Amino acid sequence: MSTSEAIVTGGRKRDVGIDTEWLDVGQEAMVEEEGSQVDEYDLTSSPNDFNISTIYSFIDSRAVKIPGFQRNYVWDIRRASKLIESLIIGLPVPQVFLYEEGRNSFLVIDGQQRLMTIYYFVRQRFPRKEKRAEIRRVFNELGRIPDDVLHDDELFENFNLKLPEIAPGQPNKFHRLNYSTLGEYRTQLDLRTIRNVIVKQLKPSGDDSSIYEMFNRLNTGGVNLTPQEIRSSLYHSPFYNLLFKLNLDPRWRELLGQPEPDLHMRDIEVLLRGVAMWLHGHEYAPSMVKFLNSFSKRAQRFTVERAEQVEEKIDWFLDATAAVPREIFLTRQGRFSLPLFESVFAAAAERGDSDPEWSMLASAVTALASDPEFLEAASQGTTSTSNVKTRLRVGKKLLDGPG
Repeated sequence: MSTSEAIVTGGRKRDVGIDTEWLDVGQEAMVEEEGSQVDEYDLTSSPNDFNISTIYSFIDSRAVKIPGFQRNYVWDIRRASKLIESLIIGLPVPQVFLYEEGRNSFLVIDGQQRLMTIYYFVRQRFPRKEKRAEIRRVFNELGRIPDDVLHDDELFENFNLKLPEIAPGQPNKFHRLNYSTLGEYRTQLDLRTIRNVIVKQLKPSGDDSSIYEMFNRLNTGGVNLTPQEIRSSLYHSPFYNLLFKLNLDPRWRELLGQPEPDLHMRDIEVLLRGVAMWLHGHEYAPSMVKFLNSFSKRAQRFTVERAEQVEEKIDWFLDATAAVPREIFLTRQGRFSLPLFESVFAAAAERGDSDPEWSMLASAVTALASDPEFLEAASQGTTSTSNVKTRLRVGKKLLDGPG
């Protein structure tokens, strides 16, 4: 395997804020400049031409990990069929970028749709559009699709190629074929190659920030991934499994006022910020992206017991907020206030640690929501160190009253 050294100039990172109709992050600009700049990255970049059989085996054996929570599989069967046809007849397809996180362990940076199309075609099943979120959760938890799930007709349909006519009345000869019925073209497909560029970061050491930059820059021509979509893929762990599970909890959906999960995982980021502020808010320094990335990386090392403690705390909090009218968490515009939520969660979780019998009072949350010092720290520069710590301090002071 040949290896070439690649030096990539790093630009200034931007913390893209949460911009959504139901959520309020404070009256500041939605773009936060990070206070540091990487002069350059030192990466190794290894191009490899893997054939389709090898790619499928890598995915099925979990060596190549498709970040299931990166985003849903979005291709329809016609677009997926065109990719398979291109491979069969020998047309080039775009290269795939993989990040080497360890021995025989690679994260997909770019190319998820292509790789999943190959995986589904070889397995001869295509995911139904309305079930892809459910399938995504299964794939993330298990790294593959078990046979019993694959053959569930409520989740999948048969993957028979759906290709347009070559000319009026002249069907495409591959139309309606599947992996098993390709005949002599099956071997032809199996041996076709796709260029895979495997990247490994040498410096800066101690972080994986180059993946973040590559995700963003490779997606500038299409729909950009949100920081949380990137984070969920890059730092996926059992801790993230529980976040995704709790994100479906009816109590949480009711508190947010959003019956269905956010397609770009902004609701996951709200939960994440609450937990991160509870456990490490005292260490906070800008940017918020950097802080949440660092916390997510720490959370990968959580023991089962530690993850269960966090899950119990969120469960406890959702029960505790049942006594607090949802309207208290809303701004005047009717949006869910993220600064208020994270301050209340951090203070309540800390108070609950020391006093398990403590109950949250609506009056205390109301007092926090209208406190002048809190409002000033939540109105501008909301992710600055001083304002974040001010909100946490005021929240702790007001919620530490008699309960």
